Amino acid sequence: MSQPRDDRQDDLFQLPLEQFINPRHALVVLAGKIDWDFVARRFSSVCRVGPGQPPLPTRLIAGLFILKHTHNLSDEELCDRWVENPYYQYFCGEVVFRHELPFDRSSLTRWRQRLGEEQLAALLQESLAVAHQTKAIETKDLERVVVDTTVQEKAIAHPTDARLTHRAIEKLVNLAKHEGVELRQSYRRVAKRAAIMVGRYIHAHQFKRARRELKFLRTRLGRVIRDIRRKIAGNPALEECFGPLLDLALRVRYQEQRQRGPKVYSLHAPEVECIGRGKARAPYEFGCKVSITTPVTAPKGGQFVLHAKALHGNPYDGHTLGPIIADLEKLTGVTVRRIHVDKGYRGHNYPDRFKVWITGQVRRVTKSIRREMRRRAAVEPVIGHLKEDHRMDRNHLKSHDGDRINAVLAAVGYNFRLLLRWLDELWRALMQVLWRSTFMPCFT
Repeated sequence: MSQPRDDRQDDLFQLPLEQFINPRHALVVLAGKIDWDFVARRFSSVCRVGPGQPPLPTRLIAGLFILKHTHNLSDEELCDRWVENPYYQYFCGEVVFRHELPFDRSSLTRWRQRLGEEQLAALLQESLAVAHQTKAIETKDLERVVVDTTVQEKAIAHPTDARLTHRAIEKLVNLAKHEGVELRQSYRRVAKRAAIMVGRYIHAHQFKRARRELKFLRTRLGRVIRDIRRKIAGNPALEECFGPLLDLALRVRYQEQRQRGPKVYSLHAPEVECIGRGKARAPYEFGCKVSITTPVTAPKGGQFVLHAKALHGNPYDGHTLGPIIADLEKLTGVTVRRIHVDKGYRGHNYPDRFKVWITGQVRRVTKSIRREMRRRAAVEPVIGHLKEDHRMDRNHLKSHDGDRINAVLAAVGYNFRLLLRWLDELWRALMQVLWRSTFMPCFT
């Protein structure tokens, strides 16, 4: 793969975008503030010289990722809006208006897989740099922070034993049919009926009958597993093809409700974890834990997200504080002076415990620190906006890498949305000052 191409050029028969768009539009102003060369260097680091078609321009890919999570769009919606919105095209570096997409929708998926969390963090770093450049956030805001965790749920159906067992039977039978493995019996019809009856019996509080139907499902799953193993024995290609799904199906077959250790909650996303947060409306959430860091102060431009990271394995909050602060200082280049956390971080592993202030702490609390501790809850609405407006509420990206990428891009979209609003406010304030200086003397 070669370096990213940039084959855009002026068209003699089309009007340049700069001549018919509003130069004071927030996206146009923001495009001029972003250091695209910095982003290009970070993104180009995953490219290597070699044969093949060069990849898309890095500014186009970076702009698409920013627009997608800023405006909470799916890949398909983003492509549709890009074609009809000249401001989107200018933000992505186009010179003239294009009536067709210069890329395929699947290119977004491939670029996400190619870049990963480490390179996409450059967008988060650049959003903070632009905020600092436009005075939306100051250096002192980066020194005192709030750290909290939330759950980024995966796009899976609510897991039940009956559903998982039925899906395992379906997937094994479909794969066997695709690979030409003839089974003795598929159990499609009876397995579907048994899965339906489990739900009906539980709804009617007939738990003995529900357990009987669930046992029926598990028995049929075991028969399908043994039948496939007999048919593929001695065939290395089929054993490699069926291996991962057979392992998952075995775990589904034998896992119990109260067993210790990891369980399977989804066959297409086996990395999903069950996390209990003590909420009345949602006692258990299925996804992964995400750490969010914001300023404890009130920056002029809003509560920017300074750091976001997906944490797999459902770790204890206090054991994540040390690595999170180390990553934050590396990202911003500013040493953190005070860290405010909730009581879930008691017994944390941060080396300097005198920098950490836990909710409800009494000792060593001065008036200014008490004022900051009251603002610790400012991180909660930030988490709410990340979930509702920037695609963190239901993650559709695959595997552990997808969890990490979605957390970072949600923070990127949130920060750039604050920047768009901040640039609009700056322009309105400038217009008010000019209007007063121009017209007010006439009335006095």
